[in-house]
Amino acid sequence: MSSDGVASRRVPAETSIGVLSTLLLVGLTGAGLFVVAPPGIGKLVVIAWVAFGAMAGGALVGTRVSGTHPRGLVWGYGLASGAMIASAAAFLVPQAVGQHARLGGFGIAAGILVGYNAHTIGHRLSHLELPMDTTATELAAHALSAGLIIGIIYGQMPELGLLLGLSIVSHKGPAGYAAARRLALDGKSTTSLLLPSAGVGLTALPAAMVALPNEPAINAVVFGFAAGVFLHIAMDFLPSCEVGGEIDQAAGMTETSHELLDRLRVQSVFSTTLGGIAVVVAWLVVA
Repeated sequence: MSSDGVASRRVPAETSIGVLSTLLLVGLTGAGLFVVAPPGIGKLVVIAWVAFGAMAGGALVGTRVSGTHPRGLVWGYGLASGAMIASAAAFLVPQAVGQHARLGGFGIAAGILVGYNAHTIGHRLSHLELPMDTTATELAAHALSAGLIIGIIYGQMPELGLLLGLSIVSHKGPAGYAAARRLALDGKSTTSLLLPSAGVGLTALPAAMVALPNEPAINAVVFGFAAGVFLHIAMDFLPSCEVGGEIDQAAGMTETSHELLDRLRVQSVFSTTLGGIAVVVAWLVVA
């Protein structure tokens, strides 16, 4: 057989990485539930697989749809970011400040600044030769780091409810959709999104299995840092209906784009507000 024939049968590196990451998530799920079984691991398993299903499902939809759907992005990002802001402010900030007000505050500041710096520096990945598409690589780095923080906070306080974790990963659906649309329009495979889909669980589950010192000062910094990072992520996902932004690119530049963006701005106000209200209602129901 010719070398060209062998090359055509070769599995792309991004597909292999995606499949292996999914299998590793399955293995970590089994180890977490049946081998190590730390307190609260069941909640993390649910959060990990919801994150996987949301991003993979969003990617599947994004691959198959035709045309542009800016309203879907506005509502998806808006609901998710509103829910994340409400959850981080209501469930993480009080934990941080309650453990140690000053250290908790510094932790929040550090989380916001580190989140911003990491996001900004992460754009340099686009200049590197990587085995995966840069969009998938940036999403994977984001998911792995977020998962690490989720695992630590649930490991420190396993009594935390599911609402916090599910709100934090609620942006995975629209993020997967937007990334898949971008890859599909560029003629690239979307299987690379399997790694960021599994990323939360790949780091959250091992992190929860490691026992950290349960000291108020440490917990204050940990919960403050987590709150800061997730507040940064939530604000980064707030729908930006500006010329040249992602929503505008989805809408397409036409003579009516400015009018459409004005309507989308109104919808972004409603979507983010409803996302925050949904968390309040859910908390009142489960409290």
